[in-house]
Amino acid sequence: MSFLTHLRERIPLFALTVGAFGIGSTEFVIMGLLPEVAGDLHVSIPSAGMLVTGYAMGVVVGAPLMAVVLSKAPRKGALLALMAIFMLGNLLCALAPSFGLMMAARVFTAFAHAAFFGMGAVVAADLVPRDQRAQAMALMFAGLTLANVLGVPGGTALGQALGWRYTFGVVAAIGLVALVGLAALLPRMAALPSPGLAKEFGMLRDPRVLLGMALSAVSAASLFSVFTYIRPILSTVTLVSDQAASGFLLLFGVGLTVGNLLGGRLADRRPLRMLVGAFFLLAVVLGGFTLSSAYWWPSLLTLFVWGVISFAAVPALQIRVMDAAHNAPNLASTLNQGGFNIGCASGAYLGGLAIQSGVPYDQLPWVGAALALLAFGMTFIARAQDRKYGRSLAPTRDGAAFAIDL
Repeated sequence: MSFLTHLRERIPLFALTVGAFGIGSTEFVIMGLLPEVAGDLHVSIPSAGMLVTGYAMGVVVGAPLMAVVLSKAPRKGALLALMAIFMLGNLLCALAPSFGLMMAARVFTAFAHAAFFGMGAVVAADLVPRDQRAQAMALMFAGLTLANVLGVPGGTALGQALGWRYTFGVVAAIGLVALVGLAALLPRMAALPSPGLAKEFGMLRDPRVLLGMALSAVSAASLFSVFTYIRPILSTVTLVSDQAASGFLLLFGVGLTVGNLLGGRLADRRPLRMLVGAFFLLAVVLGGFTLSSAYWWPSLLTLFVWGVISFAAVPALQIRVMDAAHNAPNLASTLNQGGFNIGCASGAYLGGLAIQSGVPYDQLPWVGAALALLAFGMTFIARAQDRKYGRSLAPTRDGAAFAIDL
């Protein structure tokens, strides 16, 4: 492949990356601003944490709804419409005068989330050769991880300096940039041929699809059961200032980015084998965080490694579900994002429940470690499924089929 051909394939992916950056920023930045949002809207920090759960549930509800609404729409037009919803939702967040209206605005914004990532992942995979699909999806999801490198610490610092409402206003502006980029760079792409919604939803009867989505959910729950409350952990256990906390979040975001890109390369080879190792290491690292969180430098190192391992699993989880549901990849990809956010909501809820039950912040990572061990066990069920059903067949860009190397 020539350099120019390689570049032409990647340029549209960068437009998807910007959109992912905006969506990732609005999803994660609330965690860095929980104390400010809670104080301004007159609720407790655990109650403000429900904004994370509300957003995640909006993704879950919006996933099948938007999949149905956009099932026959040209993919480029659908992505533009989703980015417009995202912009409007963040403007409503910036203007919300009460906690209830803030929650409603977050849920509305979340409706665009799963469909954008689900459809964007399929579009990204369709823009490159088959053996680079996971890498292409990882490049799009790099926007999500870069949101943690730049969007979350930058948005946190902006919210602390000028007020959290300014942060959501800036995120809406990022959505405008993404909208223009998608309109200018993404080629026209017709809607995927569909056997009908009833047959597409029939892929949910496949146990490999269901287990793949469950793995995504448990993986996300492990992350969000701890990360939702990272600011209180850093301030009360690690004893860092608000300014220093932004640096800790920055390093965590760097870890997410490194892990995502590394996971994209590994997932194009042996996705299931990589997931087995990732979940085991994740449990070890989170267990270690109960000790390292009391010290600055060990905390920094733990956050980086935690970020690497957490998002190394994402491309493999996404591509496994898409390939298992090869007759309905767009729907499966979108619903898998819903599954991921069920995990986000469950993790935030379980973490908050643990805190309210008296679990100290320095012991909270045990909740995430237990969920990582659950995901580790589920990978062996997935391996048994693969032995039972044999290798799946997934279509290439020219309609031919190929065997998935598991």
